[in-house]
Amino acid sequence: MANKIKKRAVSRPSLTNSKPVKGSILNVLAHFHKVRVKLEEIQREYQNLMAIRNEYLALLNHIQIPKEVKVEKNGQEFVVKVRCNKGGDELVSIVEAFEQLGLNVVQARVCCNNFFAMEAIVVDQDQQTTDIKDITQAVLKAIEKRGGERMLVT
Repeated sequence: MANKIKKRAVSRPSLTNSKPVKGSILNVLAHFHKVRVKLEEIQREYQNLMAIRNEYLALLNHIQIPKEVKVEKNGQEFVVKVRCNKGGDELVSIVEAFEQLGLNVVQARVCCNNFFAMEAIVVDQDQQTTDIKDITQAVLKAIEKRGGERMLVT
């Protein structure tokens, strides 16, 4: 039985003595090492980018946007543009202010990604002459719940 095993071992080429197989294994290992190094480099770059992103978002949270209210009359409609820091119920307060003045919101667009911004088209319910200054003051009063912010009225 031992002779049969020796004959088989002699008849089959050994992997350790085979130069083409040994070379291809070394090539695969070298390629594997290069891929691993590249992956580690990409991971480091990704971590750096995530740190920069987090720092940027933290800075955005600390930016103080001045309150800005702009009202324009366009025929029977008023175009109201509001911009301020987010952090409260500005939309509800502004809509309530419109309601108190007897204004209906025809169309509105609101964004609150990094700060609160709203552009609304409102019309007077009773067709009475509502002054631009009255609308501006009512909207400022509605968003003035939080103190310490700078105001910019245009």
